[in-house]
Amino acid sequence: MLPEKMTEYERRRIENIKRNEEMLASLKIHSQLSQLSAVTKRPRAQSKYYQASPEKRQKSKSPVVLRRSLRTKGIPPDSSTAGGLKDDLDGLPSRKSPNKNSSQSTAKKSPREPMPISMRDAYTGDFDVSNKQLIDTIKGFSHKIDDVGVLIEKRKASGTVHLESLKLEPDNIARVVPGRILNVRFLPTNNVRMVAVGNKFGNIGFWNVDAPQEDGNGIYLYHPHSGPVSGIIVDSFSVSKMFSSCYDGFIRVMDIEKEMFGLAYLSEHPIFSISQRPHDMKSIYYGEGSGELGICDLRAGKSSASWKLHEERLNTIDFTSDNCNIMATSSTDGSACIWDLRKVGAHKPKSLLTVFHKRAVHSAYFSPSGRFLATTSIDNTVGLLSGANYEETSMISHYNHTNRWISSFRGIWGWDDSYIYIGNMQRGVDAISVADKKLEFTLRSEHMTAIPCRFDAHHDKVGMLAGATSGGQVYIWTAS
Repeated sequence: MLPEKMTEYERRRIENIKRNEEMLASLKIHSQLSQLSAVTKRPRAQSKYYQASPEKRQKSKSPVVLRRSLRTKGIPPDSSTAGGLKDDLDGLPSRKSPNKNSSQSTAKKSPREPMPISMRDAYTGDFDVSNKQLIDTIKGFSHKIDDVGVLIEKRKASGTVHLESLKLEPDNIARVVPGRILNVRFLPTNNVRMVAVGNKFGNIGFWNVDAPQEDGNGIYLYHPHSGPVSGIIVDSFSVSKMFSSCYDGFIRVMDIEKEMFGLAYLSEHPIFSISQRPHDMKSIYYGEGSGELGICDLRAGKSSASWKLHEERLNTIDFTSDNCNIMATSSTDGSACIWDLRKVGAHKPKSLLTVFHKRAVHSAYFSPSGRFLATTSIDNTVGLLSGANYEETSMISHYNHTNRWISSFRGIWGWDDSYIYIGNMQRGVDAISVADKKLEFTLRSEHMTAIPCRFDAHHDKVGMLAGATSGGQVYIWTAS
């Protein structure tokens, strides 16, 4: 209802508002905006998530004493209570000296302690039944063992992949761990598609892509380390044991038969990378401190040799498939080196070949045949070494400058020597052609919502590629 007395300004203002509303109604602008918003909004695929049980605070059984001020009540102070009020807690046992039957005796062990941790204690999910599901699943994997008890040689599957056939399905996407993923590995088995990842918080997550519906989403989260997981090794002969390293200097072995995260080795320095020579399951090569390479004898649980190979940390260690004595290392000092372990001196190791980049080199990996070596540097190049003695070097331009929140790019090989797969900042996967020495194809998908940084190619399934992000997601591309 309008007031009885209205100024000319107020009357004209109300008329303008009414006229504008009638004009908007005739143009149907609001309905057009609603339709346009519905069309342009991109539907998000329903993703799978890890389930972590929150730490619940134990309710105190002790009575709560409410202290009330006499001053606020208007009562003068009592001289008998000048020494302080005594409450009903004085007659109770001290928290610092609990009895033997207290819950502290069954507390979970900390990953900082240099001792084995049971998988049940390291499990961070809601129910222990999920932990048993993973253990039973991995135990059910078949192991190829001959009558003598010696593991049969098992090579990585090889084959050419048509890049256009690689597709990303919504069911092959999951958030496996919280935070940034530093390592992703396929378990080398044909029975089940399963990946293991390690993040910056010390978590190791498993994702059983083929988990039955009654088993939930197939994601299992553990916390065996106290810091960033720098490396994961899954033996190609058997999946019952998996090694993982951490910046805290620990190398742990997950033994499915014992249901434990055991302690394989403890270093005084941070461990930044680990690797194993082909067909050698008794030793682990690890990079620690500022450029040192060590060899851990798994039988003795101690280091058997150590060399100073670089001036700064070793980011990757890799071996050729046909000659286990030829090793490649990459370092933050801006170099990648090829070594012959038979000729490494005790005091002044000399490399067979050294390639220099302008900035840190985050990876150096041999191709499946061992004929090429691919290096990835933050100087926006991917190096390609070829020739009989890797004497030919080509630098391929590729933008590798990630920010502090995204893991550094590391180019990996697929299932032959054709392509190098590496992430890009536009949420895609670049395939660099070795023959043409340039970017040939980029894998893209509307389901990609983050930048893939770390990759792994399935050991047995040609065309299956896993990419991991700094948000804890894993994307699995498959050949259609």
